[in-house]
Amino acid sequence: MTKRKICIVVGSRANYSSIKAVMRAVQQHPQLELQVVAAASALLDRYGAVVDIMENDGFTIDARLFMLVEGETPATMAKSTGLGLIELPTIFEKLKPDVVLTVGDRFETMSTTLAAAYMNIPLAHTMGGEVSGNIDENIRHAITKFATIHFPASADARERIIRLGERPETVHNVGCPRMDLVAGFLKKESQSDGKLLVEGVGSNFDVNDDFLLVSQHPVTGEYGRGEQQVAATLGACLELGMPTLVLWPNADAGSEDVSRGIRKFREQHPNAPFRYVKNLPPEIYMPLMARTRCLIGNSSSAIREGAFIGTPAVNIGSRQTARERGDNVIDAGYTQAEIVTAIKDRLAKGRLPSNPIYGDGNAGPRIADILATAEFDINKVITY
Repeated sequence: MTKRKICIVVGSRANYSSIKAVMRAVQQHPQLELQVVAAASALLDRYGAVVDIMENDGFTIDARLFMLVEGETPATMAKSTGLGLIELPTIFEKLKPDVVLTVGDRFETMSTTLAAAYMNIPLAHTMGGEVSGNIDENIRHAITKFATIHFPASADARERIIRLGERPETVHNVGCPRMDLVAGFLKKESQSDGKLLVEGVGSNFDVNDDFLLVSQHPVTGEYGRGEQQVAATLGACLELGMPTLVLWPNADAGSEDVSRGIRKFREQHPNAPFRYVKNLPPEIYMPLMARTRCLIGNSSSAIREGAFIGTPAVNIGSRQTARERGDNVIDAGYTQAEIVTAIKDRLAKGRLPSNPIYGDGNAGPRIADILATAEFDINKVITY
């Protein structure tokens, strides 16, 4: 039997954690062949060299695409997208995939989407139909209109995709593949000796003590304000006096502003009980989410995995505006006072019950089964 070739493009650490469960399920499916393209920040050491983690996890990298233009500005983000669109057709011509799968809403996913669409390759899309505001929402809904088959993470997202004019039979509410990882890691965590190795620089850090976890990324629509925004966040954590683990931002426009804010804070407060980490693999990050007293910033992980785990979380600013969420999240503005108040609220509430808004931890096998059997029609017509 000829296996159906599924090509998955991974462009960042967030991409990988969002699709790893599907990659594993496709790899193990008897009717499917996995192809992996590592691209953009997934290849760069300063963003954690996710490509090395993928290889260590047992995935073969079929192609590497260096497409990230230095600068992390709106202009370089657009240029990076264009560079990806120039190079990906050559990769797809070589690999000859039967289906290309693209993940979520990052800028590099637009390169994948347009290349596949113009080459008449059926496009599968995960995590579509959600509301978040920011440029991510524009990208997400644009990909929906190019995609041949949809794998939303919630019932609300599925309904929104159908209202965008997509045929209901192509829209499958499978849950979020990130929940597969969460479920697996939490099971291992419950059976572990409680030890987690957290690298990085800064003060000594014991994961068995109370600590705060900060994951804050640039907001592309608020370019130039990242340094001030992250300084307020770190100042709030310092004011509370708890040990704090700080992650470096992603590669979106404004990343250097946020990074500069973190570096300045580190230099100005060398004795703060803070530890700074370039990248955490999912098997470390998710148990940390289960242990932290509060996750602070604007990462979607606070809303997605956080709801599943019950992690108390403070969502800062506009990056996740209107995204469907559970009771674990409270919103805050950008001032230090607002952030301190919100963190105190979460600390008082403590760990919350699990709320599986985004799935039950079995998305990967569901997606693989559908990819193996679905009939694809690339000639789309809007349904209204």
